[in-house]
Amino acid sequence: MTLFAERGFADTTVPQITARAGLTTRTFFRHYADKREVLFAGEDELPEVVARVFAQAPAELTPLEVVVQGLQNVIAPRFDNQWAYFRARRDIVNTDVALLERDAHKLASLARSGAAGFIDRGLTPLQAGIAATLAVGLYDAAFQLWLDGDGTTTFAQAVTRAVEALDDIYPGHRAGQRSEADRPG
Repeated sequence: MTLFAERGFADTTVPQITARAGLTTRTFFRHYADKREVLFAGEDELPEVVARVFAQAPAELTPLEVVVQGLQNVIAPRFDNQWAYFRARRDIVNTDVALLERDAHKLASLARSGAAGFIDRGLTPLQAGIAATLAVGLYDAAFQLWLDGDGTTTFAQAVTRAVEALDDIYPGHRAGQRSEADRPG
């Protein structure tokens, strides 16, 4: 990360990374397919994390409540005490089109996993796709808000602010929530 910040992502080589880390190039490639993987390590865990969000959500929650609870109770603890890392990572990703595309791919993967979770909760594929897309948008808005701060706000607090902004944009959305009889499950 330090090399990427110092030299730029494109101008940093794997031999430079391994020299700085005191490793051999062979060791690096045992853990990472390429230097992009350093920035996206752990991405393969995302479907499992999304599945945990849905598994921990009580059946009576609305789709928005599932998302907010999941972001605050499952995702936020994964981000605790890592603001500086994620901010530096975002700054590096924002310098490279291929990294931005990879990040967009990650968000699309989250949306697919979320849609599957919403379908399992009884939504139609159309409803599930919309709910998952909105969930990813809410996550990304909260994430960017959190990173734009000074590191004193928690990710959970950023989620709350993002939901409040959603309430400001669509003030009637909560009033239109389904009755108990209409809830999935």
